[in-house]
Formats: sequence, structure tokens, C-alpha cells
Amino acid sequence: MAGHSQFKNIMHRKGKQDAAKSKVFGKLAREITVAAKLGTPDPAMNPRLRAAVIAARAENMPKDNIERAIKKAIGGEGDSYDEIRYEGYGPGGVAVIVEALTDNRNRAASDIRSYFTKAGGNLGETGSVSFMFDHVGVIEYDADKASADAMLEEGIEAGADDVVSTEDGHEIYASQETFRDVGKALEAKFGEPRKAAVIWKPQNNIAVSDETGEKLIKLLDLLNEHDDVQNVYANFEVSDALAAKMAG
Repeated sequence: MAGHSQFKNIMHRKGKQDAAKSKVFGKLAREITVAAKLGTPDPAMNPRLRAAVIAARAENMPKDNIERAIKKAIGGEGDSYDEIRYEGYGPGGVAVIVEALTDNRNRAASDIRSYFTKAGGNLGETGSVSFMFDHVGVIEYDADKASADAMLEEGIEAGADDVVSTEDGHEIYASQETFRDVGKALEAKFGEPRKAAVIWKPQNNIAVSDETGEKLIKLLDLLNEHDDVQNVYANFEVSDALAAKMAG
């Protein structure tokens, strides 16, 4: 089965079952505050903040929490966070990108390096694997929002580069330059998406054995559970059997 989308869906279901809401909300609030500090505190004028608010709503984060996180930025409150991207190789030579927001660079680097090492991988320099990914915007809608043909037509009309439709939903990809305009056009037609974000999309996925796949998923689980880690991307695909096992 396909790599990026499939793994994302595994993690989404697993996260719904296992993750403490307080940790999820904490990460979302951190991203909202940072996004509001870096740009205007108005989601309509700040694409990154808009994406963060959509992500928060998707996790049913209370409106009060969202507004509080924005107010922290306006008032200059809260900790100061550094944005850091870590890159490395996991089991089976799979490329992994980790995006973090941390108030302690040394702690974050030490923890993340140890996760890679224990998994049999290694952390590399910035740029060591990112060339194998495209840094693009993605807008997602549930499958019942439109037919595949209708979403393709509207996506291309709006200026998207690619539209991928499956039973899990629609993914519309756009360059970072056109991401905001494409998102606005689609939202006018289909309403608020379930996700809108700039991601690292693998150019190609590596098929791995079930044994390696399990090791990789354990590594990515560890990374995702770290308080400083916001997003994790990897370029692999696993068998249908392992996907069903991990999602069950």
C-alpha cells in the first residue's frame, strides 16, 4: 500500500486511540502561538496560522484553547521556541524528516538522536535526506465532499499541481507559492478542509519488509510522542497485512 498517505492514516487512527488529548492540544497550541508570532494573528491573513487552527479543529480542540494560544502571541507571552528540522535514516535506509518546536535545542537533539540510534538508524546533517522530498502544500477533504472527477476539475482550476483521490478522501497538492490561493478557492467551493498544511512529500517510497516496517513504525511512534516534535515524514511503504495490523 502507498507510503505517505497510508502511514499517515495508521498514525491518525493510532493517535486517536492512544494519545493523551492534553499532549495533542499542547503541541497544537504551541504551533498556533508560534505561527501567530511569526505573522499576523489573523488566520485569514496568515496561512500557517490558518493551517494550525484547522488542525486544532480537526482534533476537537476547544475554541477557548485556540483563542488563548493566539492571545499569548499577541501579548508576547509564553516560551520562545526554535524551529528545527532533523534529518536522518531509519531502519532499512528509509529517509526520515522530523520537524520540531523546542525551547531546549540540546535536549531535543539528544533525545531524537538517541531514538534513531536505538532503532538502528542514524541522524544526519540538515539536507542529508530532504532532497528526496518535495516541500509542498496539501489540502485534504473527506471522500464524500465530491467525486474524484469533480475534485480533480476544481483542484486543477484552482491552480493545484496534483489531486489524489482514494476511499480515504481527497488530497490536493500545490506549490508553497500557490498553496494559499488554491486553498481559498477550494474552501469557497467545498467548505473548510479537514487539513491544510505545508508538508514534506516523498518523491518515491521504499518498499520494506514487515519486520523493518514494524521497527520503522516504532521509531516514528517514539518521535511523534516527543513533546517537541510537531511532524514526522518518511519515504516507505508497508504490506497491506502490516498496515491492517498496525491500524487494528
